This record gives sequence, structure tokens and C-alpha cells, in this order.
Amino acid sequence: MEPNDLAGRDLGTSDWFEITQERVDLFADATGDRQWIHVDPERAFRGPFGSTIAHGYLTLSLLPFLNSQIPSPFEAKKMTINYGLDRVRFITPVPVGSRVRSHVRVLEARQVEGGLFIKSEVTVELEGSEKPACVAETLSRVYV
Repeated sequence: MEPNDLAGRDLGTSDWFEITQERVDLFADATGDRQWIHVDPERAFRGPFGSTIAHGYLTLSLLPFLNSQIPSPFEAKKMTINYGLDRVRFITPVPVGSRVRSHVRVLEARQVEGGLFIKSEVTVELEGSEKPACVAETLSRVYV
């Protein structure tokens, strides 16, 4: 597939993935971010969101897992590495117990030494919400 054929192309959508309190607690332990809106269900119930919520960065950290479920358009790829992010927005809080999935659309693709540079818009959808949980522009290198 030629890079020009990729720009604007929807690559697909992952399966739904449930955000559990255990996962949120493990992320809090790993990062040291133990703010009560994430780890104290009793207090969070009385807070602005009515329950504990996932860390925005936890939602973002799920992108490699969620996106790995979407079939690659590259038959001969050796590997894909994360190159960075251009823009990330956490739009809607993700309550514990809810489900998210990712949808990927290629914004830009160009040939680089050893493979391709891909810029994608990844939308993390929140089940039952009109607004997404997160929208991120991801940068990847695909080695073929």
C-alpha cells in the first residue's frame, strides 16, 4: 500500500474494554497519582462525577492495547513504534465500570527511511456517551 492511499482512511475500531477499579488502582500505584477522584469510591460518589474515574493518562496508555486489535493495512510490516503525540484532549471523564474503545483514522502517511511515518487521529469512545473520552493525534513509525 502506498502512503498516499492511507491519508484520510479509517483503519477501524477496537473491541470494547471495561475500566475496572482494580486497573485504576494499579495505575495509581504505578504513577503515584492517588487523587481521591480515582481511588476513593466512597468520597468520589459524593464528588462531581458520582463515582471514581480513570486517570486521563490511563485512558491514553490503553491506546497501544486497543489499537493492536485493529487490523494493520501493512502486510509486510516488521514492527510499529510509538514516535510521539501531537495533540491530546481528555474530553469526557471515564467512570469506573464503563467501557471504552478506540477508532483510528490516518491523517498523514509518508515514506521515511526504513518504512513509513504515520500520523493518526485516535478517538477513544465512551460507551453511552455522545462525546469521546479522549482524542489524540498519535505519531508512529512503521518498519517494513
